[in-house]
Amino acid sequence: MNYTEFIQSVATRPKMSPTLAEPITRATLATLAERLSGGQARDLAMQLPEELRGDLRKPDEQAEPFELPEFFERVQQRAAVEFQTATDGVRAVLDTLRDAVSAKEYEDSIAQLPKEFWQLTGPAATRLEPRRIGT
Repeated sequence: MNYTEFIQSVATRPKMSPTLAEPITRATLATLAERLSGGQARDLAMQLPEELRGDLRKPDEQAEPFELPEFFERVQQRAAVEFQTATDGVRAVLDTLRDAVSAKEYEDSIAQLPKEFWQLTGPAATRLEPRRIGT
């Protein structure tokens, strides 16, 4: 998947403009990098379009522990969007990541996140239908 296809994929999932999808994608990837170990962020970045790899750079190796609400808040602040737009965008970016990288790399990345992230997305091999929260 090239850069344009990646951004377009993010944009079409919650039906937003590519102009809005780009900063949300970059904000989500930067926040994801903070939440992943340095090695995992680098591994994931290597499977992304070159234009997005820098958004997954980490200055250190340690994953920063924070929960899903803070993840959304960081994306909201970075992308300068409303909270609902940020949450919709995070889901779209994670779904696009699942489609853009290998199943192993995606699952390795998601495995480093708290279980509450599984409300948004799941492993590529088992994601056949939308997950329902509370059922």
